[in-house]
Amino acid sequence: MTTATMLEQRLPGQVTVFGPDFPFAYDDWLRHPAGLGSVPRAAHGVTVAIVGAGLAGLVAAYELMELGLRPVVYEPVRIGGRLRSHEFAGAEGVIAELGGMRFPVSGTSFFHYADRVGLDSAPFPNPLTDAAGSTVIDIAGQTHHARTLGELPPEFAAVAQAWDEALEQIGFSAMQDAVRARDAGKLKRLWNELVPLWDGRTFYDFVATSACFAKLPFRYREMFGLVGFGTGGWDSDFPNSMLEILRVVVTNCDTDQRLIVGGVEQLPRRLWTLPASERSPWPAGTTLASLHGGVPRPGAAAIRRRDDGAFLVRDRWGTSRVHDAVLATCQGWLLTTQIECDESLFSQDLWMALDRTRYMQSSKTFVMVDRPFWQDIDTATGRPVMGMTLTDRLTRGTYLFDNGPGRPAVICLTYTWMSDALKMLPYDVEQRVKLSLDALGKIYPGVDIASHIVGDPVTVSWEDDPHFLGAFKGALPGHYRYNHRMYRHFMQDALPSAERGVFLAGDDVSFMPGWAEGAVQTALNAVWGIMTHFGGAAHPENPGPGDLYDKLAPVDLGE
Repeated sequence: MTTATMLEQRLPGQVTVFGPDFPFAYDDWLRHPAGLGSVPRAAHGVTVAIVGAGLAGLVAAYELMELGLRPVVYEPVRIGGRLRSHEFAGAEGVIAELGGMRFPVSGTSFFHYADRVGLDSAPFPNPLTDAAGSTVIDIAGQTHHARTLGELPPEFAAVAQAWDEALEQIGFSAMQDAVRARDAGKLKRLWNELVPLWDGRTFYDFVATSACFAKLPFRYREMFGLVGFGTGGWDSDFPNSMLEILRVVVTNCDTDQRLIVGGVEQLPRRLWTLPASERSPWPAGTTLASLHGGVPRPGAAAIRRRDDGAFLVRDRWGTSRVHDAVLATCQGWLLTTQIECDESLFSQDLWMALDRTRYMQSSKTFVMVDRPFWQDIDTATGRPVMGMTLTDRLTRGTYLFDNGPGRPAVICLTYTWMSDALKMLPYDVEQRVKLSLDALGKIYPGVDIASHIVGDPVTVSWEDDPHFLGAFKGALPGHYRYNHRMYRHFMQDALPSAERGVFLAGDDVSFMPGWAEGAVQTALNAVWGIMTHFGGAAHPENPGPGDLYDKLAPVDLGE
């Protein structure tokens, strides 16, 4: 049994990404022996254009193939999307995760697919976890070494306690209990009361106005922004809607995270070559790859609706193909900047939501090193010479990855967001490495990191990539209505006929941006929508998200 299998099998009372906005049990829907549903025989082989070969695109394409439809995947660059694993030259299996790199155990639908394709996982070396070994926190010129919270100065524990108490004042434990129990009614009642209260308020507002933090000096609030909770500093999220942060903590996305051994890009790539099951109408051995002659179609450049209601998709090299439906899994901004779309495909309200979506900047720089030298013990202190590092310096977060005995190791020198990421934007990879080493040299003056570097470094700035324009959505105050418009779009019965047949998926459509689980769940919403669009339905014993939508729908704040 792989690690993924153990994670995918939800334990009673486990916190999962069950809502809170739409508490539908996607993991149960996926595991049911009846399958996700079926379409009429007449629909077998009809084509569905899938715009984007990231996780949402490949999950949807695979499940649509399972139903007997023919997905046609359009991708401008490479399979994987923001699951982008860079393998260092000359070191097989030694990778840098340029996109998604840590996956919470609570993301049970994500791990369902990781298990389907046979991937293994391991604990992610987050600060103050066993996987990190040693953690170093460097703030305002003061450096602290610890393995647990209790080994840090007491002000860190005071900050952690203030955060826990502040969450409890808005019903954190009650919401988590409802998630554990899969009590959709209780969870909706609690969450729906919070949405109108916090949609218009920022994460910083929550911290600054909480009595738990107000009794502490300002520098404690500053420490919270720099060190944060779970995965590290969260001050880059201070301008975001507090609802974004509440979702993360209620569903345990910030705790108990795993990495995918050998690189998470394997997941979409293995879905590409995963044979359809015996339940599928396609012949045995059919894969997405075989339906495409081994490679996706070139990136989509235009989407038009023909007079007969079908869709014309033109690729980047000018070839046009006709499809019976379209699923856009690319980031929403690309529908106005990279892909020519008929304006009539979406309502003006939905175009507003797509255009007003705000993406966060993100930058990472990795180097491969000859060995995990950070485990060497400093004879003067008795501590490892380096640790997983959180700092207010340019690097902000530095992560250390040990690939086992006799193999090169990897350091994520710097992992930054928003304004910190923009500081790196003008520089090439060599300069980014130099800036990072200079900053780390102030924390570890006796450690010659550069002497251990082997091979070529690698970096990414997602906002500088024309096919992404940012790392992921970060909803601002007042954006709940926009998210609601995008999320509910798979429910198309009430839409005008001119707006039916084109669907949306991806983590930026979900209420959980930046998490692979959100990409999977919205892909499954789209699968249900496309299935019913062609006259199909979920099995009566295994209702899908659309069948229960009216009962579980996100709260409507009105327009």
